[in-house]
Amino acid sequence: MGAGGWFITFEGIDGSGKSTQARRLAERLPGAVLTREPGGSAGAEEIRRLVLNGETGRWSPETELLLFTAARRDHLEKLIEPRLSEGRTVICDRFADSTRIYQGATRGDLRDKVDALHALMIGREPDLTFIIDMDPATALARGMAREGAESRFESFGLELQETVRAGFLALAAQFPERCVVIDGNRDADAVAEDIAARVTVET
Repeated sequence: MGAGGWFITFEGIDGSGKSTQARRLAERLPGAVLTREPGGSAGAEEIRRLVLNGETGRWSPETELLLFTAARRDHLEKLIEPRLSEGRTVICDRFADSTRIYQGATRGDLRDKVDALHALMIGREPDLTFIIDMDPATALARGMAREGAESRFESFGLELQETVRAGFLALAAQFPERCVVIDGNRDADAVAEDIAARVTVET
């Protein structure tokens, strides 16, 4: 548990519905703060624009890892820790687990470096993580249909989606004390009710 409030994160492959579910949970919890990564603070949002837009291969895996960590550090300092210290619940759409999977498992086997940098510069885990699991092909179709320019990861295609899904499920097995896998192959209302019930039990 963080300093005062609960820190809850949502993870999953692109198009899984995690952003929608994070928002819906925030709406249920009085005083909850909804945020996202990369982003959430002014400095982190600037870095978000750098890493999610433009040519996918312009950053090396190591540079990309440093950029994501820099964004996370600013987010932690400027928003997450201050709100938790006020006793508020912070709900974040993606956090360090996404870096472990996307940069650690799919961008050159950097998992050891990801974990070392996280320990050095971030030093905290969520109190509760929901991993929204669903069919990669369905999720990819959803992601590609979204409007906007942030198609950084969807552009890698189905193979990446499948690799990322397997990575998140392995992560849930590695951290069972905080990770809850939610079946996202259902109506959004059913998923939201499942999550709300589990939050009530956990908190």
